[in-house]
Amino acid sequence: MINRRSLMGAASVASVLPVQSLAAEDDLCAHVDPFIGTGGHGHTYPGATLPFGMVQLSPDTSNNGWDSCSGYHVKDGSIMGFSHTHLSGTGCADMLDCLVTPRTGAVVLNPGEPGQIEGSYRSRYTDEVASPGYYAVTLTDSRVRAELTATLRTGLHRYVFPAGEAGHLLIDWAHGQRNWWEKSPATKLDNTSLRLIGNDTLVGGRQVFMWAGGRWIFFALKLSRPFSRAELYQNDAPVGGNAAAGGKLKCALHFDDAGSAPLLVKVGISAVDIDGALKNLEAEQPGFDFEGTRRAAHLAWQSELSRIRVDLSDPNDRKVFYTAHYHSLLAPTLFSDVDRRYRGMDNQVHRLKPGEENYSTYSLWDTYRAAHPLYTLTQGPRLPGMIGGLARMGQESPAGAPIWPLQGRETDTMIGYHSAAVLAEACVKGVPGVDYKAAYKVIRKRAFDDDVHGFGLYRQLGYIPADKVDESVSRTLEFAYSDWCASKLAAAVGAHEDARKLRERSRNYRNLFDSYIHFMRGKKADGSWVTPYFPQSLGHDQKRWRDYTETNGWQATFLNQHDLYGYMQMFGGEKAFESKLDALFNAPSDLDHGSLDDISGLVGQYAHGNEPSHHVAYLYAYAGALPKTQSRVRMLMKAMYRAEPNGLEGNEDCGQMSAWYVLSALGLYTVDPVSGVYVFGSPLVNRARLALGNGRHLSIVAEGNGPDKVYVSGMRLNGKAWSRSWISHDTLMRGGELRFLMSATPNPAFGARLADRPPSFV
Repeated sequence: MINRRSLMGAASVASVLPVQSLAAEDDLCAHVDPFIGTGGHGHTYPGATLPFGMVQLSPDTSNNGWDSCSGYHVKDGSIMGFSHTHLSGTGCADMLDCLVTPRTGAVVLNPGEPGQIEGSYRSRYTDEVASPGYYAVTLTDSRVRAELTATLRTGLHRYVFPAGEAGHLLIDWAHGQRNWWEKSPATKLDNTSLRLIGNDTLVGGRQVFMWAGGRWIFFALKLSRPFSRAELYQNDAPVGGNAAAGGKLKCALHFDDAGSAPLLVKVGISAVDIDGALKNLEAEQPGFDFEGTRRAAHLAWQSELSRIRVDLSDPNDRKVFYTAHYHSLLAPTLFSDVDRRYRGMDNQVHRLKPGEENYSTYSLWDTYRAAHPLYTLTQGPRLPGMIGGLARMGQESPAGAPIWPLQGRETDTMIGYHSAAVLAEACVKGVPGVDYKAAYKVIRKRAFDDDVHGFGLYRQLGYIPADKVDESVSRTLEFAYSDWCASKLAAAVGAHEDARKLRERSRNYRNLFDSYIHFMRGKKADGSWVTPYFPQSLGHDQKRWRDYTETNGWQATFLNQHDLYGYMQMFGGEKAFESKLDALFNAPSDLDHGSLDDISGLVGQYAHGNEPSHHVAYLYAYAGALPKTQSRVRMLMKAMYRAEPNGLEGNEDCGQMSAWYVLSALGLYTVDPVSGVYVFGSPLVNRARLALGNGRHLSIVAEGNGPDKVYVSGMRLNGKAWSRSWISHDTLMRGGELRFLMSATPNPAFGARLADRPPSFV
């Protein structure tokens, strides 16, 4: 164990220097391109939403394919309609609730498939426009111009039909994501209902049994003018009356005068009940003021984006940066009604106390790495709600510590128990308004009692055996990191014996390190290594097991985030560890047969397209080779992010892919978020100004920066020389000026002394 210094030490500088404003009048929304990531494997959506908004009103091009996890992909070629809930950049599929499709001609109930327009209610499209809080498109087959905008809990549509023609709206309440790998994929629903109220309102509810199994969703839809007639359908057969329940429900609202004036449609949603959806609609969208709502959405985004203002020489870099910042602010999503009611993880309805907030959509395996650390810098007012809500989930959920909570349900997706990382980071950084003792009770139960995903074997043997549990290597390593995080939370709440045990257990990574070949590999329950072993492989027996989670032996060997100095010794010291890092980046990029699409963005065997690699380029700093971090990080920013639909090398994953870029472009990254430490890289920005949310600002200056000036020759904090390759969160939050002195040649002395390297395992 290396325990060389406190995180503060002599680094604290209390003075706050004045910093220059960066183009305060600039319209930052103009630099955002929501279409970045809608191609390739980015899995983003281009529609209208607000920062962390509950409604994501966006076009659906497909609900049946991995690359359409968000409901949209640029290659699909046709639009089914516009639904109100979407996931940003995930690898699993759900949502797409309350599809509204404007059409002319006869009612068609068949949704069709991409490339199969005839006989379906799909339409080809042209003239797409998207900016934060706004989306527009022309549906060429339907000849309707559609525009979308949103508030936190409502969506507002504006449709212009062909002049002088009739038209209708089809509301497909059977529509949702499907499991594309099944033989006959379908959206699994129960408790479905639709009901007409008067001649201008439609309400409905349903329970969805897809990824977030058993989640509830309700909607209330109101029209700017009455419909001429309405038709309800059950299992694609017309039914009489004003209400229908059970089966696959749809509704057609007809307008004989559709082309006489724009038709506006407002929709409120709720996970509680129809009354909640109506209240959300009345509170946030009392009228049909499309331009006013659009302006308010624009201003909300301008306010959020302006928390980080940057000067970048390349306009494409500026577009990539602000789009990345935009994408990082889409999740977690608000998940409570205006009357403070919400549906908890126990499937019961609860009411928040005044001032509390509730959120959903925590992709914790991804976002603990960079998205949540970014929020601790710029989202201070929201943190008590985000972190407090996560702690509350653990208390309410029958599943215990949150893993991947979505819409009041636990998806139990991915590995480790990384709610411990987010809670511990918040505690270490002093986020107020969170009951950390109550949160630790939930984390402690997972750490010491629960037997999930091989955790019982992990506690018994010190590792998960590869012949008993799949993905055993990754599970062991990530349980070890979660143990480290839990130990920090335990220490903070006074559970010191727990902290000691968890701290020691967090070194279980040693049990799967093969000191002969210097790779992490699978081990059987009897203690023998699994064979055959190839570091570019997913594991020893891919038909039954994989030894790794969305990685291979190369990438998993660098999963250690918390005990770097202890880990280096297993390779033979820091130089040997540095050489192993070099080997990772220089290895052939060949992948074993049967590899996963998630292993993407390859540089050698480093895979930037998936989160387990995101900290790896910064590990050189711990070995005293900071210039290699600088050159690698600058290369990754330029190679892995582009201002085009196929501009992300992997899934966006609820903001993590983008948050890596935002932090790295500022010259900072959190290898171990619960340490409260940021490691320096190579800033892409010339200057940046961060509003820290505490009345202070941080100015970042990259003096002499340029495409060929990727190295940092030295640094200054508030005018004073700074020799360390890292900085603490507390120091950053004091504000002032952090100045990087950029150079075309490396300075191997900067950050090389052991005393100047980032702390680890402290």
